[in-house]
Amino acid sequence: MSADSNQTRRVYFDHNATTPVRSEVVEAMLPYFRERFGNASSIHFFGQENRDALDRSRESTAALIGADPEEVIFTSGGTESDNLAIRGAVRARRRLGGSSHIVTSDIEHPAVLKTCRDLEGEGCRISYIPCEGSGVVRLDLLDKALTPDTALVSIMLANNETGVIQPIKEISALARSRGVTVHTDAVQGAGKIPVDVGELGVDLLSISAHKFYGPKGVGALYVRRGTPLEPVYTGGSHECGLRPGTENVPGIVGLGEAARIAKKELGREMKHIGGLRDRLERGALERVGDVIVAGGAAPRVPNTSSLVVARIEGEAITLRLSMLGFAISSGSACASGANEPSYVLIALGLDPAIAQGGIRISLGAFNTVDEVDAFLGSFPKVVARLRELSPLK
Repeated sequence: MSADSNQTRRVYFDHNATTPVRSEVVEAMLPYFRERFGNASSIHFFGQENRDALDRSRESTAALIGADPEEVIFTSGGTESDNLAIRGAVRARRRLGGSSHIVTSDIEHPAVLKTCRDLEGEGCRISYIPCEGSGVVRLDLLDKALTPDTALVSIMLANNETGVIQPIKEISALARSRGVTVHTDAVQGAGKIPVDVGELGVDLLSISAHKFYGPKGVGALYVRRGTPLEPVYTGGSHECGLRPGTENVPGIVGLGEAARIAKKELGREMKHIGGLRDRLERGALERVGDVIVAGGAAPRVPNTSSLVVARIEGEAITLRLSMLGFAISSGSACASGANEPSYVLIALGLDPAIAQGGIRISLGAFNTVDEVDAFLGSFPKVVARLRELSPLK
């Protein structure tokens, strides 16, 4: 990517944290900040042209995930979508006189895990399903966890740290055979791999625009027609009464345009980014000893590489590479600053001392072979220097 004023190479390899907004998306949004400023709930011209924009964005967002437009509820992003799905399903179950047992996994994004833990404090019973060493959730244990009291199963489509893809189709079949609602956090899957709600068999699915070259602060929740769901806060009747509040029209327009482009470019980008990721992993394993690819034996989204480097801390690697112009992560951006080993890597069975050396490299559509090769030129030197300084030998 671009160089700064000192001509230092600056390379962005942290696309799972956020992506740059495509220029086409920015251009699509701009009129809705200026001349097309109406409230989409107003019946006059200014309002109705914005209502039309919402309808078009709903159609393109639905097309990205194989849904009907009427099944798409706009939100402020993945976290709100997850909260609406989980809390809304529990509220609906309770209103109908049912119990509130939730089945999830121990490798979920904090938006799901912390919501479940909060609900646990409100009397919900939560079953946390472990994963195999490959990073795939244990289907046998999930099946055993389902009971007549289970209200919801919530398992992510793709893990934000390892990129491992979960068997959502099989999970949905198990859950729905028992009459259980199924939610998947697809924030790290939508726009990176084909996503079809009909094929997956889910009732609820969360996405966020800024993970596929759209703006921050806007996302959507797919709600299968007929799925019991209650709003989590009150106000107007916007978004089928499930998400009150004046719609963020510029953001939603950006989401719709990003979804349209993502669907169009998906095949090409998967091939390009997957090739870069494979080149990077192959080079890293060849040039640096005592490195593993967490989740490398499982199906993964093509852009994500979780490298675990023995005897040094991932945060130190991240800072050193940042000084050299490479932006990566030492884990999930939503958990940064914790100064603890990744709970996802621990769940994969790694020793905490080893897991401390985890870094996440997440590539994007605009990365190049030259950038990957430049990273491979710097990475071994950074590791070697940090190992010299490390007390762990």
